[in-house]
Amino acid sequence: MPELPEVETVRRGLAPHLVGHRLARVEVRRPDLRWPLPVDLVQVLTGATVTGLERRSKYLLAPLDRGPVLLMHLGMSGRFLVEDASLGQFHRDPGILPRHDHLVLTTEAGTRVTFNDARRFGMVDLIREGATHPLLAGLGPEPLGADLDLAEAFRGRRAPVKQVLLDQRRVAGLGNIYVSEALHRAGIDPRRAAGRIGAARIAALEGHVRDVLEEAIAAGGSSLRDHRQASGELGYFQHRFRVYDREGQRCPTPGCTGTIRRIVQGGRSTFFCPRCQR
Repeated sequence: MPELPEVETVRRGLAPHLVGHRLARVEVRRPDLRWPLPVDLVQVLTGATVTGLERRSKYLLAPLDRGPVLLMHLGMSGRFLVEDASLGQFHRDPGILPRHDHLVLTTEAGTRVTFNDARRFGMVDLIREGATHPLLAGLGPEPLGADLDLAEAFRGRRAPVKQVLLDQRRVAGLGNIYVSEALHRAGIDPRRAAGRIGAARIAALEGHVRDVLEEAIAAGGSSLRDHRQASGELGYFQHRFRVYDREGQRCPTPGCTGTIRRIVQGGRSTFFCPRCQR
């Protein structure tokens, strides 16, 4: 499932092609993805101008000049394909099958933005004026925002620190890969109770969370299976993983002689070094 860096990478790639542009034509090629699409989606979007493109947690939000906000989620295999008329012919990866093109947005400039989703776990919805979408209600602070406060998120929590970091009500947007990476950098055992971590270590962890996410965004995210940037390029942060998917390999921390282990927490794989993470 794409995490915050992958979604932010897609947002940055799409923004120049959508923001400030009017949607001249909208094609909906099936009635549902993970959930049914709004029955008036074509009517609402056609002729509307996209006034912004934002990210909240792992969701993309495109406010429109006529009121509603277009809400999008990539799911497991969703991707956006951009055919920019100003760049000439669009070269499509032959592995991305046209039969999985479910939503096609064409701007007045002739640019075509297609949402392709082979597994159909993605979603597209509308947030009506004055409403709050249930998927966004109750989300915690953004990990790259000024209001991130892990000390508050951890206070009194007996649950393992990794599980607390993955709780979207505590911190919005963090996922399995980057939590494992940040905890390794901070030297914190993912099994440790969140409420038993000292203030200095929590402050250091906040810095590592931000560093890992910013480095991953700069690298275009991590392409383990389906993720592609809006340009069609792969992300390459997976080549910088220290622990994720590195079971049995030597710990990369200088001076550490430990070996990366894999355990399961909450049904998800956790990778860590039992020697230097305490």
